[in-house]
Amino acid sequence: MKRGDLYRIHKPGGGSKNFRVFVIVSRQALIDSRFPTVVCARVYTRVEGLLTQVPVGIEEGLKHSSWILCDDLASLHKSNLTHFIGSLSHSKLAELDRALSIAVGIL
Repeated sequence: MKRGDLYRIHKPGGGSKNFRVFVIVSRQALIDSRFPTVVCARVYTRVEGLLTQVPVGIEEGLKHSSWILCDDLASLHKSNLTHFIGSLSHSKLAELDRALSIAVGIL
């Protein structure tokens, strides 16, 4: 498990979509620690044209074009991260870093 990995998470309660995709954004030291949760950003299939969105798609293991929304962060238990999809490239991680900086007001 590492920063930039994408996972499909089962949603309790079902609905029209039984799963959601998230990308791990926590620092690697936290991921490697015994702490039970990591911070993740949700992946959406809809683009809003925001500076806090990062495009992802087939290259990252998804079935279609999607966008990581860095304004939508969640703390997830590591034990729920079992359905690995793929990983972000170094260039996508750099885009993610920029989008996260904008989302939390560092830039």
